[in-house]
Amino acid sequence: MPVTEDVRAAARRFLDPDDEIRFIFPASLVLSSRPYVLVVVSRKALKVLTTGRWSRHMPKAVEAEYPRQTRLGPVTLHLGATFRLGGLEYELDEEYVAVLNAADLERGAGELPPDPLPDL
Repeated sequence: MPVTEDVRAAARRFLDPDDEIRFIFPASLVLSSRPYVLVVVSRKALKVLTTGRWSRHMPKAVEAEYPRQTRLGPVTLHLGATFRLGGLEYELDEEYVAVLNAADLERGAGELPPDPLPDL
């Protein structure tokens, strides 16, 4: 399910005025007391926004910021979809794996995401 326009509008508050959201998806920080985050990929940066303990969709603060060229993948699909960013492990719903791969592809580094079904 895509992230709603209300969530996008709330996330825009954490971007520079001349920046725009390219991709956004919810994720969970594995083994954290503040597990729910939104990963926002903009033209200028990649930001992890914390949403607090009880909400999964309304951003409260910037948890971490990375250069736009930072790679999010690869996604590990063993016992759920996970990826590592900044030395931390995040879990996301499988429906957002394509969004993460598209964000990595748009980096312009010429790399293709790994084949999610290499045995077929």
